[in-house]
Amino acid sequence: MTDMISCKNITKSYKKGPNLVTPLENLNMDVPRGEFLALMGPSGSGKTTLLNLVSGIDTPTSGSLVINGQDIAGFSRKQLTKWRASTVGYIFQLYHLIPVLTALENVELPLLITDLSRAERRKKAEAALELVGLDGRSQHTPSELSGGQEQRVAIARALVADPALLVADEPTGDLDRESATLILDLLRSLSRDHGKTIVMVTHDARAAMAADRTLHLDKGQLLTEDPNKLAV
Repeated sequence: MTDMISCKNITKSYKKGPNLVTPLENLNMDVPRGEFLALMGPSGSGKTTLLNLVSGIDTPTSGSLVINGQDIAGFSRKQLTKWRASTVGYIFQLYHLIPVLTALENVELPLLITDLSRAERRKKAEAALELVGLDGRSQHTPSELSGGQEQRVAIARALVADPALLVADEPTGDLDRESATLILDLLRSLSRDHGKTIVMVTHDARAAMAADRTLHLDKGQLLTEDPNKLAV
């Protein structure tokens, strides 16, 4: 199995006033294609910085960052924007759904910048909603959905362009335990049954247990690798 993500000696630094802040330093990490990886660590450990790098939101100061066979470390902003649109789907703690749009219309949004026809966009959006079990709620607006359903709409939106990589930043942080369990089961299914590579930042040890593997960060360094293989 080839790696979806390969980080080699990744360092990220930036200026904050007179000080140089380095949230990640000489970090090495490989994530196999199709793996569900959880990232844990205290606030300020570098989790979100690492997530932003592997998703192409930010660029490293130095090092090699190969995602899906492409070294994106040297990409321009324009190249990164195009690359993200075809390669990465985003899932966040807050769903960022547009209140006046239906679930179907929210899922369809990422496809508006493509060359697909309206009928093709709708077909893909409907398929994504069906995949997350919400095909019966396609005409509901966010206010008519539960928190767990809203997050599933957000996941469908992340999936609609069929990205190889999903990044999730505290995807269950705003949900009750039952809804969180349903979302984690869905993420596991997307990894195991549909081959999606998933990198999830979480503070919740129970959420991390749903992943294939957990990496712990502290002060920009990976501390341990703790496999969390669960019985099927």
